[in-house]
Amino acid sequence: MKVSLSRIIGASLALLCLSTSLQAQHLQKYLRQYDKQLMEEYVQFLSIPNVSTDSVNIRKNAAFIQEMMNRKGIKAELLNGTTTGVTPAVFGEIKTPGATKTIGFYAHYDGQPVNPKQWYAGTDPFKPVLITAPLESGGKIMGPYQAGEPVNPAWRILGRGSADDKAGVMAILNAYEALVKTSQRLNANIKFLFEGEEEVGSIHLNEIFRQHKAKLQADCWIIIDAPRHVSGRKTLIYGVRGDVNMALTVYGPKRPLHSGNYGNWAPNPALKLAQLLASMKDEHGKVLVKGFYDDVTPLTATEKQALAQIPNQDETLKKELGVNAPEVATRSLVESIMQPTLNINGLHSANVGSMASNVIPTKAEAVLDLRLVKGNDFRKQVEKVIAHIKAKGFQVLDREPTEEDRRNYPNLIKIEVEHGYNAQRTPMDLPIAKSIQVAVQSTTKEPLVLIPSMGGSLPLYLFEEILGTKVITVPIVNYDNNQHAENENVKIQYLWEGIETIAAIMQARF
Repeated sequence: MKVSLSRIIGASLALLCLSTSLQAQHLQKYLRQYDKQLMEEYVQFLSIPNVSTDSVNIRKNAAFIQEMMNRKGIKAELLNGTTTGVTPAVFGEIKTPGATKTIGFYAHYDGQPVNPKQWYAGTDPFKPVLITAPLESGGKIMGPYQAGEPVNPAWRILGRGSADDKAGVMAILNAYEALVKTSQRLNANIKFLFEGEEEVGSIHLNEIFRQHKAKLQADCWIIIDAPRHVSGRKTLIYGVRGDVNMALTVYGPKRPLHSGNYGNWAPNPALKLAQLLASMKDEHGKVLVKGFYDDVTPLTATEKQALAQIPNQDETLKKELGVNAPEVATRSLVESIMQPTLNINGLHSANVGSMASNVIPTKAEAVLDLRLVKGNDFRKQVEKVIAHIKAKGFQVLDREPTEEDRRNYPNLIKIEVEHGYNAQRTPMDLPIAKSIQVAVQSTTKEPLVLIPSMGGSLPLYLFEEILGTKVITVPIVNYDNNQHAENENVKIQYLWEGIETIAAIMQARF
C-alpha cells in the first residue's frame, strides 16, 4: 500500500508534538514539585553581593556556582586567563553518548554597581524580597521569601542581579537538573560557562578563550541574557551591538570664578561642552559626526523580513515611560537599534539645586556611549568622534592640561577611551539556528519574536573571533526588569518559563 509523503510528514510532526507535549508535562510537574527549593536556592544566590569590582564577593559567587554545579552532577572548574588575580569563569561539561553536536550555555554572574539609597523604601539590593508587581506601578513589598512558603509565579523577586544575569545562571543549571531528575534524554553534549566580568566589558574573556580554546569548542553557544520582547512573547536574538565609552573633560579657569565679576569675560567650560555635544547630533536624532554610518553592514532579506514581523510596542512604551515622541519619529524602536548610536550617559559641571552657586566652573564633564552595529569597528568610531571634536577647534589631551597647554590653546579637552568591543551577528537561516528556533517554538503556542540584533551589548564577537563559533541569545526575563538600575526585579513565572526554554534547547534535534 502506497502512503503519500505528506501523510508521512504529517504523522512525523504529530509524533514530535506528542513527544514535546509529554516532555513539557514532565518538566512542568517537576517545577511545581520543586518550586520552593528552587526559590530557596535562588534567594541564597542573590544574597551574595556581585558588583564586578568587589573581588572578594565576586569570588564567593563563583564558589557558590561551582558548588551548585557539583551538586547537580556537573563537574565544575574555574578557568583563568594569563593575567593573575582576576575574576575566574566557571566551566562544566556533560558528554552525551552518541551525540554529534555540542551546545554551550553562557551567562554572567557579576552585576552593576548599586546605590542602596536609590532603592525603594530603603530595601537592600542584596537582601532580595518578593513584590507583587513593579514598585513604580504600585506593586507592594511582601518581604523576604521564607523557606517552604508557597510560590506565586505572578510575583517578582527584587534584588540586584535577579534579572541581569543571575537569572541566566539559575535557569541553565536548573534546566539541566530538571531533565536529569525527570529522566529525559539530551541530544547534544552540553558545556556551561559563567563569567564574572561582563559588566566591566569582559576585559579578560579573550584571555580565557585563548587559554582554554579546545575546552570551549562548541557548534553553537547559547547566551542567556537580556529581556524578552515587550509583548511578552518568547524571543530569539541573533546579534548584539558593540560598545565603547568616551569620557570628555572640557577645561575653564583654574579656580571657580564669581559669575558677576567674570561673566562675559572668562570662558565657561559648561557652555563649551554643551555646544560641542549639540554639534554631534541634530534635532531629528541623526549623528552629525562625519562617516558615523558609513561602515554599517546592511540587513539581509531574511533579517528584514524578521524585523517586519516583530510586534510594534512603541505606543505601550511611550505611555509607560512618559515619552511623547521617539528621537526619530519615523522609526520604530526595533528599527532604531539596528543603527549605531551616540548617547550622552551623563553630564556634570559645578553644582545644581540647593548646592548651586553663582560661579563660572573650572571644568565640565560628559560620558559618551557609542553603540555599534555589524560593520563598525569601535576604534574607528572613536577616531571619527575625536576628529569631529578637533574640527570644532579643541586641542585634545590624554592627561590634565599643563600651564603651557593653558597658555597656548583656547579650547582644551581631555578624552579617555574605555575598553570597547565590536558587534556580532549570526545568520538567521543557519541549520543549527533553525533547530534551536524549532526547539524554543515547541514550548509556546505564540509565534516567537525573532530579532536580528538586540539593543544591548555583549562581547559576543569573541566567540566568533577566537572560538570560531556562532552565537544565539535567548532572553528569558521580563522587559520591565530595571536591569542596571535601582529596583531590579524578575518575574517568577519567567524564571520557570526560562527553565522550560533552555531544557527544550538541550533536547533539540540537530
